[in-house]
Amino acid sequence: MADTATRTVIRTQGRKAYASFGDRPSGRRHPLVATAMVLPLAALLVVAFGGWDAVVAHASSVGVMLGR
Repeated sequence: MADTATRTVIRTQGRKAYASFGDRPSGRRHPLVATAMVLPLAALLVVAFGGWDAVVAHASSVGVMLGR
C-alpha cells in the first residue's frame, strides 16, 4: 500500500502555513472579478491563435449548431 501518512503530514503543514495569512475565503467569486481575471488570457489567446476571424468563425458555427 502507498505511504499515505507522509502525504497527510505534508498537506496539514500546508494548511497551517496558509492559516497564518488568514482564513481561506469560502464561496464563489463575483462575476466581474472572474471576468477581469479571464480577459487578459483571452486576449492573449486571440492574438496568439489567429485573431478575431477565427473567433467569429467559431462563434458562427456554434450559432448554426444551436439553430440561431
